[in-house]
Amino acid sequence: MEDHSAVPNPNDEKIKKGLLFTGSVLVCLATGGLGSIFTKTGQGTWYAEELIKPDLTPPGFVFGIVWTILYILMGISLYLLLARDLKLKEVRIAVSIFLIQLVLNFGWSYLFFGFENPFAGFICIILLWIFILLTIVSSYRVDKNASYLLVPYIIWVTFAAFLNLQILVLN
Repeated sequence: MEDHSAVPNPNDEKIKKGLLFTGSVLVCLATGGLGSIFTKTGQGTWYAEELIKPDLTPPGFVFGIVWTILYILMGISLYLLLARDLKLKEVRIAVSIFLIQLVLNFGWSYLFFGFENPFAGFICIILLWIFILLTIVSSYRVDKNASYLLVPYIIWVTFAAFLNLQILVLN
């Protein structure tokens, strides 16, 4: 009787990759979900009733759609990074910077909506933008696709920073 316990099972690797992929996407979606706890934009809210918003402000439903897509893209990007050898310094750096920008992403919702503070939100979104750029650069060194997946994110955050600045100026 042969001992096959030392032979790697290809299904185990597929399951491991599937769990890593799912976990990566869920971490990013959960960050968005936590941030959305503070993001109240409907009738009767501070955002809807008290703020003067720029003409370029999209309707509220657009934000949910766009952010969901972006969090999924971010999750895939994170997966591509985590699927690499974490013993490599450049991989650990890219993942670390990714996680910092994820915290800043949540922080913006908390500061802008939770604290109802466009100024603090603006400072945070500028830091977020910088860390997204650093994430793109550091990811490019590890996996170009992980980097490319973040381009729509930095474009949207650039637009969000513009809206945040305009709200700050108008109010």
